[in-house]
Amino acid sequence: MRFLHTMLRVRNLDVALKFYADALGLKEVRRVDNDKAKFTLVFLAADEDVPALSGQTGRGAPLVELTYNWDEEAYGEDRYFGHLAYEVDDIYATCDRLMKLGITINRPPRDGQMAFVRSPDLHSIEILQKGAALPPQEPWSSMPNIGHW
Repeated sequence: MRFLHTMLRVRNLDVALKFYADALGLKEVRRVDNDKAKFTLVFLAADEDVPALSGQTGRGAPLVELTYNWDEEAYGEDRYFGHLAYEVDDIYATCDRLMKLGITINRPPRDGQMAFVRSPDLHSIEILQKGAALPPQEPWSSMPNIGHW
């Protein structure tokens, strides 16, 4: 058995792509528009996973699948889904860039190792420091949690 993808329902595809592609830096690797069933699927990969997709026959690296149903649906904020997790080279630089883009850091990287943000559709995203934790530093060390994740 091999992990293939995580599917997330989104309410507004443009807003979701602004978060996942523009803010988090994921790359769109495939898109499916189904006129008959009225939905769009957008498959995204992290930079380091994109090379694993080239030249692949069959299914490649793990992906995030954004599912946008053209007819509006109310999904609520059910927490049956846990979170997506991404590893980054510098958690402080990543969180700083996300904050500058207007994204709330729900759980700041006080320990230099882990942070949480939420997508516009309220999916939790865990950001983890690659390798050893970075030494604690301000403003992150004294930043409180905001909301939940």
